[in-house]
Amino acid sequence: MSGYEPEAAQRFDAEPDKRPGRTAFQRDRARVQHSSALRRLAGKTQVVTLDESTVRPDWDAAPRTRLTHSLECAQIGRDLGAAFGCDPDIVEAACLAHDLGHPPFGHNGERVLDEVAAACGGFEGNAQSLRLLTRLEPKHLTGAGGDQGGDRDGAGPRFFGLNLTRATLDAATKYPWPRGGNEADPGSPKYGVYDDDLPVFRWLRASAPAGRRCFEAQVMDWADDVAYSVHDVEDGLHAGHLAPKALVAGPEREAVFAVAARRYAPAGTAREALAEALDRLLAQEWWPHDYDGGALAQARLKGATSQLIGRFCLAAEGATRERYGPGRLRRYAADVVVPPGTRLECAVLKAVADVHVMQRPEQARARGEQRALLAELSAALVRRAPEGLDPQYRALFAGARGDEERLRVIVDQIAALTDGAARARHARLTG
Repeated sequence: MSGYEPEAAQRFDAEPDKRPGRTAFQRDRARVQHSSALRRLAGKTQVVTLDESTVRPDWDAAPRTRLTHSLECAQIGRDLGAAFGCDPDIVEAACLAHDLGHPPFGHNGERVLDEVAAACGGFEGNAQSLRLLTRLEPKHLTGAGGDQGGDRDGAGPRFFGLNLTRATLDAATKYPWPRGGNEADPGSPKYGVYDDDLPVFRWLRASAPAGRRCFEAQVMDWADDVAYSVHDVEDGLHAGHLAPKALVAGPEREAVFAVAARRYAPAGTAREALAEALDRLLAQEWWPHDYDGGALAQARLKGATSQLIGRFCLAAEGATRERYGPGRLRRYAADVVVPPGTRLECAVLKAVADVHVMQRPEQARARGEQRALLAELSAALVRRAPEGLDPQYRALFAGARGDEERLRVIVDQIAALTDGAARARHARLTG
């Protein structure tokens, strides 16, 4: 299997190939690409909200969604993974899958659902992605009894989600530990599996070093950082929320450096290092110092995004090759190396979008409204379920054993909704 060990291509539930000539990893990519969970990302906000008016009300800015971000991340990850010698289908599938668990309203919704789900183990978008891939997405099932983990008895179908291979599931696992299980940072809110899904997690991580991400997952993670750091700034310019000249003004620069140091750069990063990173980008001949929305400005901006993506990927490829040599890099044979200066350039871009797009007053008001809406929707479903649940989740609710399992079903249902569906469901159940 392209140099991978046979166990890398194993599935939690063994199944025959449906069509000769395809690799197991090509099948994985196709399964994620055709999943309903991926399609739903078209209705979930990335940064610029889908329904917000811009300073150019007569012009459609066509902001990115979680779906378009995932497609762009997949293109970057596939090419970078191939350059390293990874199976490109594994990396592409992982990139397509990395945001599947995001609830409506993104990280804002994630925080609300974590509070709602406190009694059943909490909520985390990455753990929800694994749950979708291995349990919730209706694709592969058998007639045997039991649940996803294989530790229950009982009649009825047994669901395995997309039933992806071990290597692809591992590549899609950005945080390979349960809640509180990050030994390097026990207080980190990030984790990749709920306790309820530990059986399949232990299977996919059977031969993996504890707490270490596989090489393909690291490629996916860097592709994600590159995609959203570059494209969020591009969307901010398109929507009129960011004036390029602001990046050379003192107060605006200091705001960017403060956010970068607090949220995106390694702890202890000096303000001067962040300033140097931003100035390196501003000094490039292709940097978009002006933007008026015209065709010429759009073309120049698109050229700048391509230059930035190439800059970040080539830097990681060069540094990784310098450490590990020219051979094929995959699974646990290496780690992706990103030069510190490149990481700071990426962090500064994230901070630019944070300050100029996410921190706008109208965005703060919108986030408050979104949090209230999801809290009210959650309370209504807790009171009225199975009313208000889709047929899939209605059946899971009926089969749940106890309040914790029923609450998890409600959380799974809310997490599956698009932004628009969450608003409509809220109006129907609370109006």
